[in-house]
Amino acid sequence: MAETRTPDANRRSERSRRAIYDAALALVTEVGYTRTTIEGIAARAGVGKQTIYRWWPSKAAVLLEAFLDLVAAAEPANPADPAATTGPAEAAFPDTGDLEADLKTVLRASVDQLTDPRYEGPTRALTAAGIVDERVGAEFLVKLLDPGLRLYGERLRSAQATGDADPSIDPRIATELFVGPLLHRWLLRTLPLTHDYTDRLVEYALHGLRPRG
Repeated sequence: MAETRTPDANRRSERSRRAIYDAALALVTEVGYTRTTIEGIAARAGVGKQTIYRWWPSKAAVLLEAFLDLVAAAEPANPADPAATTGPAEAAFPDTGDLEADLKTVLRASVDQLTDPRYEGPTRALTAAGIVDERVGAEFLVKLLDPGLRLYGERLRSAQATGDADPSIDPRIATELFVGPLLHRWLLRTLPLTHDYTDRLVEYALHGLRPRG
């Protein structure tokens, strides 16, 4: 008599979870945050909406977790990406001893991720939602933005300790000199987002706008 196998509940749950992640990211990219619903995610994932509510309290929670999972699976990872970072404690900003080169490396990687279709749609949707929904914006800041911004700050403090950066600067404000213009150009699509652009951002921020002697 053939052995009857008991269904693996954990494996089934993981399949459902991944289907929900995929459905949530696809929907928010296609129709935006406002028109994405738990019902729509459930239908696309092929699960009951009760399954989603059992695991997450809201669509914002589903989308943020799905996006964190997407970024965590990215290869190669860019732990200091200002708009798409998992914020792991073990992540590290490159520190080769050359601050300018390290900043250029990270910002180039940010350009690559922000312009990758896998990330661009969900990132834009969540960013837009965070602007109009204070609760979503707070979650977006804590889970996605702050961890990456802290890594910039740590690298700048390291540069201060080695004499490569002015010890009187505020690392958070200095970080915004790099990240702010990048996100402004990306979010508003004012001009193309390129490696050459972010290289110049670093040079302007580090060397200033005055003529060099």
